Amino acid sequence: MSTPETRAEHTIDEHAHGDDCGHEKIEHGDHLDYVHGTHRHALHGDHYDEHESHAEHSVDEHRHGDDCGHEKVVHDDHADYVHDGHRHALHADHYDEH
Repeated sequence: MSTPETRAEHTIDEHAHGDDCGHEKIEHGDHLDYVHGTHRHALHGDHYDEHESHAEHSVDEHRHGDDCGHEKVVHDDHADYVHDGHRHALHADHYDEH
């Protein structure tokens, strides 16, 4: 599943992520992501991208589907489910925040 990157809600000038920024850093492939609420920010040239992170519940705890009680939103080649103001998308054995 590939989704386009989305720019973060703040610019580099407004807040620079780094060793002393106050956000947890996580290795993600060839770069670092910085945990920012329920999502992650990754430096991309002159801005930060939003990167996916795992949802607050597992597939075993709650399975999204036609009868789960959450709004279904078609997103590229899959469906997201609106969950407390954000979206969950099934990804292998877990849900990603979208």
